[in-house]
Amino acid sequence: MATAVKTTKTFMPPKAQEATALLRADHMRVSALFAEYEKTRSSAKKKMLVSKICTELTIHARVEEEIFYPAVKAALKDHELVPEAIVEHGTLKALISQIRDVEPDGEMFDAKIKVLSEFVKHHVAEEQSKLFPKAKKTKLDMFALGTQLAARKDELLAIEVA
Repeated sequence: MATAVKTTKTFMPPKAQEATALLRADHMRVSALFAEYEKTRSSAKKKMLVSKICTELTIHARVEEEIFYPAVKAALKDHELVPEAIVEHGTLKALISQIRDVEPDGEMFDAKIKVLSEFVKHHVAEEQSKLFPKAKKTKLDMFALGTQLAARKDELLAIEVA
């Protein structure tokens, strides 16, 4: 007679990530969702992907605006890059409001997703080529900032999913 072996999982906290690494991972995740959307023809799958895209972008924008941007703006004494990024977030939010919880109904819906995708690509390129390198050169503790971002993302995701 075989005896069952009980295994216990040890909780390992996630590895601390630099703020910019965490935000880059978000960028890659959203890019992959947009790529998947481009390939699908199923309305049900499109709706599911758009829901994920909207959730990812909404949470990402909130943590940047609440935590990352204020810290970077203060550290850099920036009056250009962060304000521009915040204005771009306003445009993203407007586009999200036009597609969130809407049935994918043809070419106009697909056009809105395409415009959102292109806008996100532009925003990401600016952040990753201009803002992130400057932020990393400051005295900000990027790991502490990354921990704050991750915790806030978890909070927002719990609210979003509930």
